[in-house]
Amino acid sequence: MADNPYLITGPALISFSGGRTSAYMLYQILQAHAGKLPDDVIVAFANTGKEREETLRFVHECQTRWNVKVHWIEWRRGKPGFEEVGFNSASRAGEPFDELIAWKQRLPNSFERWCTEFLKVKPMFALVKAVLGLVPGEFTENIGLRDDEGLRIFKGMEAAQRDGGRRSYPLAKAKVRKADVLRFWLGDNTDPLDLKFPLPQAFDLGLRDYEGNCDFCFQKGKGIRKRLIRDGKSDPRWWANHEIARNGWFDKRDTMAELIEHVRTNPSFFDENDDMEYDVECGSHCAPGEAA
Repeated sequence: MADNPYLITGPALISFSGGRTSAYMLYQILQAHAGKLPDDVIVAFANTGKEREETLRFVHECQTRWNVKVHWIEWRRGKPGFEEVGFNSASRAGEPFDELIAWKQRLPNSFERWCTEFLKVKPMFALVKAVLGLVPGEFTENIGLRDDEGLRIFKGMEAAQRDGGRRSYPLAKAKVRKADVLRFWLGDNTDPLDLKFPLPQAFDLGLRDYEGNCDFCFQKGKGIRKRLIRDGKSDPRWWANHEIARNGWFDKRDTMAELIEHVRTNPSFFDENDDMEYDVECGSHCAPGEAA
């Protein structure tokens, strides 16, 4: 059907963050194209080295089960601006992020959110240039923002007007909301870590919304980061060590060392009303224009 929002006219980039929402978008696009994307449509997953292991497994499972080529890329300084990796060779200790901080000689923060721009957006655009020979404005970037994420879509459209890029939001066009995505992956289950019913797709990300993709992203509020520290599934010391080494901060309100100490002295206390719900996938949170 001509009005199918998932029919992609190339040349195009599908930005796959590694979360449920962008995976849902990729699945629907594949279905609209009978399981095979046009040759001039590229799927890319940019790994910062701070993604959760669950995210890496999820991306690998999506590409394997759906038989779709996903370009795993990581930012590298100098031309071509990225290196293509895979599930086994992907960085897992923050190496691309380390290299970026060393080059910038400062930390990204809530006022300068350039980590997404350099670790996600620029490598993807460099990939499109390497594979298709195109630059922004000559291809359409398809981003997995839902209909209920209107403010982020509006900011992305504003950024596109400023930088001359072309962006499309198939999920918003299809009026997809968060509940639709969760139903697709979890079915009647309410907790991805406590499954009571079979999964509709037979696999899932296996993370709760607040856990996100990038483990201790400073865009997550204090309460969520403290909860993640208490959970003990990811090590916050990478973030704390960078703040100490640079005598700086990712979040001006609280350094990671302070949050670690708060949790150590209050191991069973949970902050209430400290954060809005956080289910943003890294790569869609910061519009390119505001992340530079």
